[in-house]
Amino acid sequence: MEYDIKDLSLKNIGREKIEWVKDFMPVLSSIEKKYIDKQPLKGIRVSMALHLEAKTAYLAIVMKNLGAEVRVSGSNPLSTQDQICAALVDMGISVFAYRGVDNETYNRHLVQALSHKPHIIIDDGADLAHTLHKKHPELRENVYGGCEETTTGVIRLKAMDRQKILKYPMFAINDADCKHLFDNRFGTGQSSLEGVMRSTNLSLFGKKVVVAGFGWCGKGIAEKAKGFGANVIVTEVDAVKALEAAMEGYEVMPMKQAAKIGDIFITSTGNIDIITKEHFVLMKNNAILCNAGHFDCEISMKQLNKIAVKKEDRRNGVTGYHLKNGNVINVLGEGRLVNLACSDGHAAEIMDMSFALQLLTALYVLDNKGKLENRLYNVPVEIDRAVAEAKLESMGICIDVLSAEQKKYLESWE
Repeated sequence: MEYDIKDLSLKNIGREKIEWVKDFMPVLSSIEKKYIDKQPLKGIRVSMALHLEAKTAYLAIVMKNLGAEVRVSGSNPLSTQDQICAALVDMGISVFAYRGVDNETYNRHLVQALSHKPHIIIDDGADLAHTLHKKHPELRENVYGGCEETTTGVIRLKAMDRQKILKYPMFAINDADCKHLFDNRFGTGQSSLEGVMRSTNLSLFGKKVVVAGFGWCGKGIAEKAKGFGANVIVTEVDAVKALEAAMEGYEVMPMKQAAKIGDIFITSTGNIDIITKEHFVLMKNNAILCNAGHFDCEISMKQLNKIAVKKEDRRNGVTGYHLKNGNVINVLGEGRLVNLACSDGHAAEIMDMSFALQLLTALYVLDNKGKLENRLYNVPVEIDRAVAEAKLESMGICIDVLSAEQKKYLESWE
């Protein structure tokens, strides 16, 4: 078995982490129990690009237990947990990742994860898709299709879909209700602020927290920051989302104005250059900057490095950039995903739904191989609803059911 990890001796610590989250992911566990005897993934090669922490590890383990040959790479250099990598290798899964890899190694790991010519792709940020389409098309000849987890990845795939260059069908997991309504909002909201508070040991009470972007992730961050007693400011480019933020009681203003008064800045747009040189020079001394978007492009680190006269590590995960005006800008997690670079990511109960969607959609791809077009699909409604129903059942919650008369009424135009 091939692998490239930092230290296999960390396997027991990784196993403990995985066993812990497993107890809080009942939906994924129920799917495994349902299909374990059928072995629907037997003979199927799966390539995954994941934030290698305990919850994603459990998804990889379930896929292996259902018969798949699994290869995994990281999807962010600072989100990889070396203990988890060691545990997965010890369980027979090929892992190519370790924390803090450089770009060259990161890209090599993606290729290594794809080198067995997979049937199914589980992508995070569309890095596997980019590799298969741009750099190594020879590795995609057996691909039946796959899933994309993130907002950023779906944005990339939508661009590919518009240009009609997708070479295999993909499903936008991020656009499913049981993903963006819960993972993006509740998951990102909680885990991003955990990352801020863990790495800084500071409170949010009374501070001005600037949230860039009011999509589902931004909404969750703003809501949770408000719950911690912060005064929340939202920056937006979309008039409808800006209006929604204003009507929810948040201050809305351009970033150039917010830069002068903010204490903590959290980007969540999926776009580039949200905070740049023109904003850095306006900020207060000891302003804190972090990013909740998938890629490290929202805070312009190149510009910040260029204008800084001194750079220092101030705490674990906190880098201080000294400017000519005497102020210090504190950046968390090198501008990468703060909830994973500085914390453990989303809560297990939240990721349970997202990964259940991934697994069920992967099984759907197999059941429909050869019938799907090479384009981007939404997750079938029946899969979305099945995950919601299983989650409610795991929580001991029952809901009403429409009667035959009610169904007839809703389907009638008279």
